[in-house]
Amino acid sequence: MTATRAVTFDFWNTLMWEEPGSLKAQRLAVWGEALGERVDAPQLERAHDAAHLSYVEAWTAGRQFRVEEAVEVMLAQLGGERAADWRDVLVAGFDEGGRRAAIHPSDGVGACLRALVAAGVRLGIVCDIGLTPSPVVRELLARHDLLGCFDGWSFSDEVGHYKPARAIFEHALARLGGVEPRHAAHVGDRLRTDVGGALAIGMTAVRYNAVYEDAAIGTAEADFVTADLAELPALLGVPEPSLDP
Repeated sequence: MTATRAVTFDFWNTLMWEEPGSLKAQRLAVWGEALGERVDAPQLERAHDAAHLSYVEAWTAGRQFRVEEAVEVMLAQLGGERAADWRDVLVAGFDEGGRRAAIHPSDGVGACLRALVAAGVRLGIVCDIGLTPSPVVRELLARHDLLGCFDGWSFSDEVGHYKPARAIFEHALARLGGVEPRHAAHVGDRLRTDVGGALAIGMTAVRYNAVYEDAAIGTAEADFVTADLAELPALLGVPEPSLDP
């Protein structure tokens, strides 16, 4: 194995994970507080689900889908002109819902990141953004003192590409000082996007399956699979930092 000089991480189900249904529940709660009796709760939920389905279809096809597009899908579901003045409320709900949701750091992530930093490894994030915008994702990381571990990040809503597109991985490596792919690894939970994208560009691929076990068929497996982030430095051949003064 060549020396690992940089490691990039997926966010969802890798650095942090969501209690199932929490994001949706908190978005609906925010909108309910703002709109009150002006909107029918089941209709609002159906509009949210239609927007989420539109996102998943776009993500699968590799076409960027932003919160503003989700809001337009919801407005069409809620009744056109009558709901048009709700646009700002709906956008704000995606932000605030992300802040309120039960989203937790993965076990051992802080210690893993600090060990890599102490060994001189540069760290980045390569994240597909759905309906929780990247500024909120950064807030979630900062809340748990994780954001400062990273030297750069590549969020799809800012870069303009979803994984497994080569461009988002190239963006990440450029932000980390132009590290060559053969000297870098990517850690994520998805076979198609994380593993496939990393392998295609020549990075070492690590699939983290403690939160989500991907059962995709016909997709190459990662170089390493682990459910314990504490194993990551050793898997990548990263030496323990010297204790000498």
